[in-house]
Amino acid sequence: MPDAVLRSSFCRTLFGAFITLISLNSYGNGEPAEAAKAGKCAATPQYVFGWQFVDEPCNFKPRGGTSTGNSTTKDLTPSPHWLKLQTEDMDKFERDRQAILAMSGYFRVGFDFIETMGFTENYTPAAPYRSWGTEMVIVVDNEPEFISLQHIMVMYFVGEDGRISEPMVMKHWRQDWEYEKPSEFVYTGNNVWRKHELTGQDIEGTWSQSVYQVDDSPRYESHGKWQHKGNRSEWISELTWRPLPRRESSMRQDYQILEGINKHIILPDGWVQEEENYKLVINDAGKPAPYLAKELGIARYERIKDHDFTPGEAYWEATSSFWRNVREVWSSLIADNTSIEINKQADGKFMFMPFFDYAQNVSTNAPFDPSTEQQKIRNMLAPFTEPAR
Repeated sequence: MPDAVLRSSFCRTLFGAFITLISLNSYGNGEPAEAAKAGKCAATPQYVFGWQFVDEPCNFKPRGGTSTGNSTTKDLTPSPHWLKLQTEDMDKFERDRQAILAMSGYFRVGFDFIETMGFTENYTPAAPYRSWGTEMVIVVDNEPEFISLQHIMVMYFVGEDGRISEPMVMKHWRQDWEYEKPSEFVYTGNNVWRKHELTGQDIEGTWSQSVYQVDDSPRYESHGKWQHKGNRSEWISELTWRPLPRRESSMRQDYQILEGINKHIILPDGWVQEEENYKLVINDAGKPAPYLAKELGIARYERIKDHDFTPGEAYWEATSSFWRNVREVWSSLIADNTSIEINKQADGKFMFMPFFDYAQNVSTNAPFDPSTEQQKIRNMLAPFTEPAR
């Protein structure tokens, strides 16, 4: 790809893309244009688990993405990994691996979250959340007992004049899968992650899923077993603490923990992540005080075709060496510390900003010296991380 084209395709990447994504997918109250023009809240789409008796139904319309993306075409061809899952002559370990690899590919994603019950007096349900995205999931590492999947968003928006925007490319979250991993780095509240050792009996036959933020900092980790019954393959986590996701932290300050169980379910045309979450207040000692509400969430990853993901592929080709160094530095920090306090903001800057800025420079052919790279990354992390007490 010519340099000029490469630079053009990155015009909405990284920090700008992150801010754009927040503004489009975190704050608005999406509704059909017809309903907005007519002022008819009854035309707002509802949920099966909607609240039928809320006093202010107009205030219960979904918040989230207000943007419109370009049209996409669902790919009805089953993935090769899903087809392999349907064969009978495969052992359990390899069947697990094929299920994980089946989450790679090109997708449109719908995100839906809704509170279903409250645990406090005079509880009022929060508005549900709905958003969308188009993203590619790349296999970064594929070893017998370790698979790493990197999500990269490649989104096109339809303007008021009907024109399609330049691509917005952004490195998104990452999920690492490891077989019978002996320890986990888990979130314990108050911006602290701690190493948790597991016994052989705990991990026998399990795969750990480690989820990382856009800057490759840890988010949450749990383990569970893949279950394969007929044409159904799913993985179920243990009960896991997580810091608030952006969809919540940008709107709410009344609780600190999502305590939940994740399910990953493999389908012929994609996969689904189901979440069953409890919104939890904790005190300074990290103890529950109290639970506020229960939330159900679902993210549907549907395979698509005829969507131009080449800007995302070009971005990853240009920056993957840098991000591998970032992952290695984080792995070293986690290995060398039993606990780490991670603050997402320091000196008025968010932690992801220097990494996105540096990756942007790398993507436009800035000088890149792998021999000094990891020390630079450690220096970038220093203001945001420290050993926890």
